[in-house]
Amino acid sequence: MKKNIEAPLEVGATLSEKLQRGDLLSAACPSRVVLKHITSRWGVLTLMVLEGETRRFSELRRLIDGVSERMLAQTLQWLEADGLVRRVAYDVVPPHVEYSLTPLGQQASQKVRALADWVEVSFPTIMQHWDKSSVS
Repeated sequence: MKKNIEAPLEVGATLSEKLQRGDLLSAACPSRVVLKHITSRWGVLTLMVLEGETRRFSELRRLIDGVSERMLAQTLQWLEADGLVRRVAYDVVPPHVEYSLTPLGQQASQKVRALADWVEVSFPTIMQHWDKSSVS
């Protein structure tokens, strides 16, 4: 059953509560595919590196330490298919391709950057939990 996504939130319901009751928690929800693309390790890092910038593939690969050429290409294809990344190929030799974020991609990058910032700030506390759990 398709839900009306334009319906206003119920009085007193938070967006999180609305989403909790929504399709995203359903295994068959197609939104999960987009969530997977955006929140994968390489998806988050790609969105962050492209935030406000236009970059070539080789520059992206250099900036995102540890990503393989194959994984970066796949991540860029996913994000492009989702409408988050714009790919512009110039008809020159050697090939010249540039990647940038669409307005939707800019919105997504701001959200994942906030999560990444929280991880960085919270990492010392998280590490303390790792230390405690390795002693047990």
